[in-house]
Amino acid sequence: MENDILIKFGQKIRQLRKAKNLSQEQLAELTGFHRNYIGMVERGERNPALINIEIFANAFDLPLSELFDF
Repeated sequence: MENDILIKFGQKIRQLRKAKNLSQEQLAELTGFHRNYIGMVERGERNPALINIEIFANAFDLPLSELFDF
């Protein structure tokens, strides 16, 4: 059950990244995260902290709630 939300969140991050034509490396530069971390989040392998979720929202210029609109 926990993995379901991680996978959905990761898919949302990947969808938003691709919609902005960003590579994982470019998103890593925008967020300050390592590109490996970006990939792990996108695959649902990491459970990002709330602070990191806010950083993603800011990088995409979206409210936090939009990241959870699966």
